[in-house]
Amino acid sequence: MGCSSLAMIGHLINDVLSFVIFSILDVLDLVLCYGYKVIDFLIESEWKPCYCSSPKEAIASSGKILVSETGEAKKIVCLTSTKLQLEEISDTLYTRPSLVSEVSKTTVKELKRRKLNNTTNVVTALNKATIRSSTFTVNNTIVEMLQEKIGGHKSHPIPRWSDCDCDTCNSWSNMCNDSLFVHTDGPKDKVGDDVLFIHGFISSSAFWTETVFPNFMKTTKSTYRLFAVDLLGFGRSPKPHDSLYTIKEHLDMIEKSVLEEHKVKSFHIVAHSLGCILALALAVKYPNSVKSLTLIAPPYFPTPKGEHATQYMMRKVAPRRVWPLIAFGASLACWIKTYLIKGFCCHTHNAAWHTLHNIICGTAGKIEGYLDTVQNNLTCSVNIFHGQYDELIPVECSSHVKTKVPRANVKVLEKKDHITIVVGRQEAFARELEEIWKSTNLNR
Repeated sequence: MGCSSLAMIGHLINDVLSFVIFSILDVLDLVLCYGYKVIDFLIESEWKPCYCSSPKEAIASSGKILVSETGEAKKIVCLTSTKLQLEEISDTLYTRPSLVSEVSKTTVKELKRRKLNNTTNVVTALNKATIRSSTFTVNNTIVEMLQEKIGGHKSHPIPRWSDCDCDTCNSWSNMCNDSLFVHTDGPKDKVGDDVLFIHGFISSSAFWTETVFPNFMKTTKSTYRLFAVDLLGFGRSPKPHDSLYTIKEHLDMIEKSVLEEHKVKSFHIVAHSLGCILALALAVKYPNSVKSLTLIAPPYFPTPKGEHATQYMMRKVAPRRVWPLIAFGASLACWIKTYLIKGFCCHTHNAAWHTLHNIICGTAGKIEGYLDTVQNNLTCSVNIFHGQYDELIPVECSSHVKTKVPRANVKVLEKKDHITIVVGRQEAFARELEEIWKSTNLNR
């Protein structure tokens, strides 16, 4: 009884502190929004809109047009003088209700339940304040009228004043090509199988190269070509300011920098956290090429009936709580478009912000379809590792994947969390990967 009471008190304190702190941050976010607009104008002689105002204003100013189709995700029309392409964006970029507005909505619902006459006007006002979105259509005539103007659009010089100015983050701008940074290991010429390693959010290829790679056996390094990428916007890879870091952009860069550059025809995939989403999307796109899928802490939260997938995912990965600390960090990155936290690793706030929303949140409604395809159309082995004490992506996520892909092998590591599932047990994990690849080849 005593422990139960302490737990209740702890939850209450966490809730109160979370409300107070994130309410303050909501106000700070609003102040920073206008503050940075003013600084943009003073330093760069250009008023930079953001998602706080309207997706139409923010996106159109970057040389792109937002279109909305009934019942479908928002899409970006990217126009140049030679091509037109659609890229999906997440509505969480511009629909992020604050804690204050959530409490207000709850109060209004209670008043409405009591049949107060003046509730309707309050609800309308709150809805307008909470959901700051805009939908509109663009027809062919408008596209043709704008094509010349947008085709001549030039990206803002890198770096902007608010971006990281270190050599590591900007070395890519001096390269002749715009490929991802790829750390390669193993034989130079293809001898055996290829393996693609994809890191998680706010990380880099070092997550693999400084832990698992040194622990592979010599026979493995002489047989397998190992590719660890820095995703677009992270590590030593390009960080274009005008990119929206959509799933299409991420996949295109992986294909260009690894599959095409190194003539990879079939391959194993090892992915962590955010990387699991890209791994599934890649497997669905290349169903006959993937030999095995190894997913570490896959972020799969089945969307309850009646819930909006992207918004539900955002609440799960960024619950706006001060404890645990990893959830607090995720909440800061997801809910507050802050410029105060510029680099846990080498990335820009633009890359982290858009990748989190457009990949983690924006693909929430697609993951179920990805898993169905893996189960029904792919024959590759599926292996899942998860830490028992993972506070960011709970172990239930892997159980949900197992439900969708019954043949998946799930291994839950006791007393391990989101990072120590690999870091700290890298030698054991290297042996596990080698066994997976070996078993896959024996079964073929």
